[in-house]
Amino acid sequence: MLIGCLIAVSIVQTQAQEFSIGPKLGISQADISVNGNGFSTGDSKLGYHLGLFARLGGNSIFLQPEILYTNTGGEIQSSQNQTQVNYSVSFNRIDVPVLFGFKLARFFRIQAGPALSFLISSEVDTNNATVPMPDYNRATMGYQAGIGVDIANMILDFKYEGPLGKQASSIAGFATDQRQNQLILSLGIRLF
Repeated sequence: MLIGCLIAVSIVQTQAQEFSIGPKLGISQADISVNGNGFSTGDSKLGYHLGLFARLGGNSIFLQPEILYTNTGGEIQSSQNQTQVNYSVSFNRIDVPVLFGFKLARFFRIQAGPALSFLISSEVDTNNATVPMPDYNRATMGYQAGIGVDIANMILDFKYEGPLGKQASSIAGFATDQRQNQLILSLGIRLF
């Protein structure tokens, strides 16, 4: 009898579980916040991302891991030694957010979780080629939080990504605290 009850409970739980996987792509608006004497945040940069997502969970609570190729960046301005220097920074990275969420009204979601970023490459353009370039960390950790909507087999996400650590600690030999922030809009298609 006990074994039959356990089997029935596991069948009900299996029916209530969701598993989805599919491609995901989108755009972002990012900047690099800078704290340091003589440094300031410049213009934000439009970026993009593409990759895969999975969703596992029940009718109200879910887990959504993703793996994304991301192009992002921003601008930094410096006024050191009576000279104005502008840095335009571009990052290519692999991002791995793992979002925990709650479904409301069967189509609306709220979600948040950690996001690991692995730097593939960085490019810095500047109007002063004589200054040393920043040395960016190869891996950083941040967080993402936001809302989402499920419409048929499409998932739409709007998230904010913030840093939990520095991307770099100096520019041109001057101490700074550089951190990446992003607003992210993405579309995923559930294949099943």
